[in-house]
Amino acid sequence: MSIRIGILGYGNLGRGVECAVKQNPDMELAAVFTRRNPEELSVLTKTAAVCHVKDVESWKDKIDVMILCGGSATDLPVQSPEYVKMFNIVDSFDTHANIPEHYQKVDAAAKEAGRVGIISVGWDPGMFSLNRMYASAILPDGKDYTFWGKGVSQGHSDAIRRIEGVKDAKQYTIPVSAALDAVRNGENPELAARDKHTRECFVVLEEGADAAKVEYEIKTMPNYFADYDTTVHFISEEELKKNHSGIPHGGFVLRSGKTGWEEENSHLIEYRIKLDSNPEFTSCVIAAYARAAYRLYKEGQSGCKTVFDIAPAYLSAKDNAELIATLL
Repeated sequence: MSIRIGILGYGNLGRGVECAVKQNPDMELAAVFTRRNPEELSVLTKTAAVCHVKDVESWKDKIDVMILCGGSATDLPVQSPEYVKMFNIVDSFDTHANIPEHYQKVDAAAKEAGRVGIISVGWDPGMFSLNRMYASAILPDGKDYTFWGKGVSQGHSDAIRRIEGVKDAKQYTIPVSAALDAVRNGENPELAARDKHTRECFVVLEEGADAAKVEYEIKTMPNYFADYDTTVHFISEEELKKNHSGIPHGGFVLRSGKTGWEEENSHLIEYRIKLDSNPEFTSCVIAAYARAAYRLYKEGQSGCKTVFDIAPAYLSAKDNAELIATLL
């Protein structure tokens, strides 16, 4: 039987999840839930129902895993603890500083309902988190470094768009080349957040909006921009569509470490991704973890999980014998 997937929210991430489900033959898209008028929303999967979010509870026994595609700023902190009472869920909550609090809320609700909730799934947090963990376990005497970009951050762009007076926006995270080179050269630099990245914002204002006020709110936003050198450009809607319509991203996880009795040997582990589409890649990671959520639930597990809790084999559509024969 196929794993029945629900998508809550049909923006860039929701559309990416729909494409990812199509690529996984053991999954089927059962329904898409939207806050918009369902009659005005057209999805690519012709067999999937399109429903209003107010009707979501009636699907409680018709969906195996609900994938929550809202933003981390205001949607997921409310949605994840609420919907895990009815469904196994996967979310992509990416406000790193607030993940422990988010975990506790989802864990309490999931355990009470006997459901599985996997949070903070994507490439960072997600795949980058795993690589940081693996590398630090392998090289305990060392330092971790993570660089993001150059690319569009969906979460940061969404946070800007929620500021009063902003019509649309894109935010680029850009690594500081000198800092990345110093890590690769084995210099083991001490780097603050501001030393590793800059942030560049392209913002379309609503008519009559106060540009100075919007810029101040962006640059002082905690967890997003306050700790970085941030540049804000105010541009037209036409220019945003022409020059900033894509959603590329990428980044690097590095660990520099030493081994030997006298620590005489140096090592560098580097993991890199380069993405044409941030939301589509994130969606592919989410789809794999939706499979894991389904399997864990079938085993009788419940509670909140992160990428650290889930064995790699749970992500793959291949059985254990095939994994050992072909990938080990």
